Amino acid sequence: MHAPRPEVASTLRRATAVLIATVFAACTVEDPSLDPPAIPAFEQPPPELPDRGYRAERNVFWGDLHIHSSHSYDAYTMGVRAMPEDVYKFTRGDTIRHALGYPIRASRPLDFAAVTDHAEFLGMARALDETDGVEQESLESVVRTGNPLRITWNFFSQVAGDMATPERRRGRFQDADTAASLGAWQEIIDTAERFNEPGRFTTFIGYEWTSMPDEENLHRNVIYRGSKVPSFPFSSLDSENPEDLWRALELQREAGMEAFAIPHNGNVSNGRMYQASMYDGSAMDERYAKLRNRNEPISEILQVKGSSETHPVLSTDDEFAGFEIYDTLLSASGEDSKPKGSYARDALRTGLEMSDRHGFNPFRFGVIGSSDSHNASSSVEEDAYHGKLPMLDGSAGIRLGKTLLLPESVRRGATWSAAGLAAVWAEENTRASLFDAMRRRETYATSGPRITLRFFGGAELQESMLEAADLEKQAYAAGVPMGGELPPSRKAPRFLVTALKDPQGANLDRIQIIKGWVDEEGRSHEKIFDVAASDGRKPDPRTGRMPDVGNTVDVSSASYENTIGAAALTAFWEDPEFDPSREAFWYARVLEIPTPRWSTYDARVLGVEAPQPAWLRERAISSAIWAAPRD
Repeated sequence: MHAPRPEVASTLRRATAVLIATVFAACTVEDPSLDPPAIPAFEQPPPELPDRGYRAERNVFWGDLHIHSSHSYDAYTMGVRAMPEDVYKFTRGDTIRHALGYPIRASRPLDFAAVTDHAEFLGMARALDETDGVEQESLESVVRTGNPLRITWNFFSQVAGDMATPERRRGRFQDADTAASLGAWQEIIDTAERFNEPGRFTTFIGYEWTSMPDEENLHRNVIYRGSKVPSFPFSSLDSENPEDLWRALELQREAGMEAFAIPHNGNVSNGRMYQASMYDGSAMDERYAKLRNRNEPISEILQVKGSSETHPVLSTDDEFAGFEIYDTLLSASGEDSKPKGSYARDALRTGLEMSDRHGFNPFRFGVIGSSDSHNASSSVEEDAYHGKLPMLDGSAGIRLGKTLLLPESVRRGATWSAAGLAAVWAEENTRASLFDAMRRRETYATSGPRITLRFFGGAELQESMLEAADLEKQAYAAGVPMGGELPPSRKAPRFLVTALKDPQGANLDRIQIIKGWVDEEGRSHEKIFDVAASDGRKPDPRTGRMPDVGNTVDVSSASYENTIGAAALTAFWEDPEFDPSREAFWYARVLEIPTPRWSTYDARVLGVEAPQPAWLRERAISSAIWAAPRD
């Protein structure tokens, strides 16, 4: 097939842009999810943020470390015009304007947040919109309007194509140290500094390193501990190799710029995020393992592009492994991503195998959730979901394919998730305290609800501690919290787990402990233990399975009732299959009772049949606790 002549191609690009804009403009009138709310949302003041002070036994703080503004090329070309300050206004509890015009506001403010715009072409799409000399007529027709309702799919596809290889990237744009990119980076820094309020609301300076070798996702968010940051981020234009990113962070650390990287969306990495070899395919060594663990203490496993905890193919005996699975590569081909090497539990198991065989473990990391919203917001509430990118999922009509008839290859927003949040156990709400807690991995992920989860391990823990007023003080003294490491011992480890429902959410179904270990041949295994359940349920003596909690979801009204489940669950559990000679890990998972999915709420708004799945089981997933083998 021959390429069209330049003048024909230009006409086709203009026609495509106009067609999309026309269809969008026509459909929005019929989309009731875009109707303005009855309450004058912009007149409501933001809530007062409390200072919870210092607590040695630590408080849980809620945050989102993965939010984009219009400085990201994909956000801007998809219609977003919000700035970094809008991110912090929204996460502090204020109302901002969605790219499609309607007001958005979270039901509760967060405790901390970070703007993580793509370092690649940072601020350049906005600069093209504001520059007189746009070289390509197609760019002028779709970008220079400045109107977010003029969908700029044409420009986005051009930029995405030009990012395919380093050579094409450098040919399309100048190097990243342009005035536009430097100005955007400085604005991100200045805005974080302006909104940071120690004790009440914490902002982290950060960015996204967007490596996509062979269209396989190796993205990381880089988060800085303080105000001292580089003059410009190390981006994938410098190198697509994560080892080079870590080495750059090492050099920055030597210069007083403490930071770490957070991998995300391993589920669409095609097996490369947690592969058992280095980037170039060569064998790992101890140096590599230490470098990786030092620079990536946590991974983001729940977000809008699905769950990266585990996959049904990898965890065949886990009946809840199929939660919000999104395993399509972020490429035009839309091919499936290989599960092996793409999920966190598999990575933890691979780490045990490597430790057993080689004496080092490159995958000793904790977990968080975050949203990856590109709307300068944190869209994690199922009943108020407003999507990730305006063109792909900015309204109920677009998400369910009723008002903007995008091709299936483009309509990926239909399968995205309203998730997730980072939960951090820290002494106080400050950059230093939160950052240090994340470095020690005392963190967990949720799919959106604010489930309070505690998880301790240690051979000296006692069941009576669950009734003690100073439970946390005793547990810290006798054991280690989530993310910790147990010393070698002949005694079987014991675990304390406490879980409280989200005060504004659903009751709890059960607490599970997921165990991974290696056998005498160095092969890893996993097993799910139901250690607590609501409503007096006990495992079936024949199958070992816990009876189902039930389901109160009314799909037609997008509602549920808290008439089943429990407001709180606790468990004291001693591993009955512990082998002190074998290395192992354990982590806790808490499940809610079934509740309506965002797509069911959308269907009610539009008056259409809800797509499947119509409900889901929201959850919290803790960082693991590891035990070293005893010789």
